[in-house]
Amino acid sequence: MNFMDKNITIGEIVANLPAASKIFTKYGIDFCCGGNRKLYAVIAEMAINHIDVYRDLEAAVKERKDNYDNLNFLDMKANVLSDYINDTHHSYLRKVLPEITDILATIVRVHGVNHPELFEVYKLFGILRSDLEQHLLKEETMLFPAFEVEDENQESIRKLSAVIISEHEAAGEILVKLRNITKDYMLPKDACASYEKAYILLEELEKDLHQHIHLENNILLKEYDERSNN
Repeated sequence: MNFMDKNITIGEIVANLPAASKIFTKYGIDFCCGGNRKLYAVIAEMAINHIDVYRDLEAAVKERKDNYDNLNFLDMKANVLSDYINDTHHSYLRKVLPEITDILATIVRVHGVNHPELFEVYKLFGILRSDLEQHLLKEETMLFPAFEVEDENQESIRKLSAVIISEHEAAGEILVKLRNITKDYMLPKDACASYEKAYILLEELEKDLHQHIHLENNILLKEYDERSNN
């Protein structure tokens, strides 16, 4: 893979080299919702040292030690990949969303007076949780079943894809806002164990959602994404 090819996209790189997701996260490059963008353009726009990025990507090619490299998502049939996403990422969200809600409610009560930004964190997470829960249902009852007989449902999948990708982008925007409000999840000096746990869980949620959205935007729905085909 030629990373210096001006036509290569971020999503294409992560699809072929899953370990690249960690590298892009390191440099603050959006590889899920922004996966259709050209790598060289993003590097130039963000004024990142291109030598460092290309060096890290080449090193990842050689190492191939990331856990995701053990699975070849590109070779998976759409219905198999749907099952994987459901079993891995949807199951994770069903478990962690209520857990984060409870712990955020606790720290808002305890620390909200001294850290009013927690109220905004709680509000934003509430929106994110509500959006994600209906989003999962939409995928599980409409999108994923359509891939069982993909040839007969291509038009339905195409229409659904536009909605699904739009909802991914909305979730991505909330994740950015949460990171900004928390100053990259930096704990205040008076943070308790619950405060720390809340921020750890939020960062883990962000990481999982990035991978989740990447698998759908850049692999599962790629051929149905009108932006990629224009």
